[in-house]
Amino acid sequence: MSEHHHNHSHAAPTSINTAFYIGIGLNLLFVVIEATTGFITNSLALIGDAGHNLSDVFSLVLSLFAIRLLKVKNNDKYTYGYRKATIVTALVNAVVLLIAVGGIAYEAIARFGEQKPIDGKTVIIVASIGIVINFVTALLFMRNKDTDLNIKSAYLHLMADAAVSVGVVISGVIILYTGWYWVDSIISLVIVIVVAVGTWRLLSESLRLTLDGVPENVDLEKVRTVFAGIDDVKDVHHIHVWALSTTENALTAHVSVAENKSFAELEQLKHKLKHALEHQNIQHATLEFENENEGCENGIMC
Repeated sequence: MSEHHHNHSHAAPTSINTAFYIGIGLNLLFVVIEATTGFITNSLALIGDAGHNLSDVFSLVLSLFAIRLLKVKNNDKYTYGYRKATIVTALVNAVVLLIAVGGIAYEAIARFGEQKPIDGKTVIIVASIGIVINFVTALLFMRNKDTDLNIKSAYLHLMADAAVSVGVVISGVIILYTGWYWVDSIISLVIVIVVAVGTWRLLSESLRLTLDGVPENVDLEKVRTVFAGIDDVKDVHHIHVWALSTTENALTAHVSVAENKSFAELEQLKHKLKHALEHQNIQHATLEFENENEGCENGIMC
């Protein structure tokens, strides 16, 4: 059996670390501003939202911690290191985000028909600050959100907060000029639906990776085509693909070759296969070569 992996550096890019530090710092500042304003204006809505934003700070810290764990070397107890922590974090963030939007939906429905006075101007000002902070911070993660599920979970948290703040500003303006307090609930429910759709996809993908399902960026048919396209490969079976982290995938497979292949020829074939698999988003591959007439017994995984 031959095993292969490149000597990738698992250190988190400086730009990502900086994005997290900025995001955590700005959101903590906003929590203080929102909570203080809420206490001064006696606004339970602002105080409650400050608590929600504090949970987002926790999610950002969790995501950063998972990325930092990528730098920890593997050992005898964790032979893959702690790379899987990025997947678990994405799953936790998805669950937390769904709970959060569920809370917003519950509160919006409960407020239907209420004519509770709202300080429109104060709400608009504070929410506008929230839009700027969350949107600017989210932009820092935009570049990596499509290639790293953990980064995507942080991005969705921030965009969800920005969307909520936009809704608050819109409802605040309408309420200020019309007195239609029910608009706040309608806009909140619309935002909940939009955020929930994106979050459900994140939950589905992170749960699949947690259960060692085939990652979304790997097409198993194309992987089989890689093996089929090389003349020296007679057959391939027992292909298993899973995610080591939110950015790295692994594969194991049994590869049947002609009986007369020398060790040097197998080494050359191995490197050819590894190179081709890299283009299918497989960074770590373990291949077991066997004679084409050898194979595995039916029903037995070997």
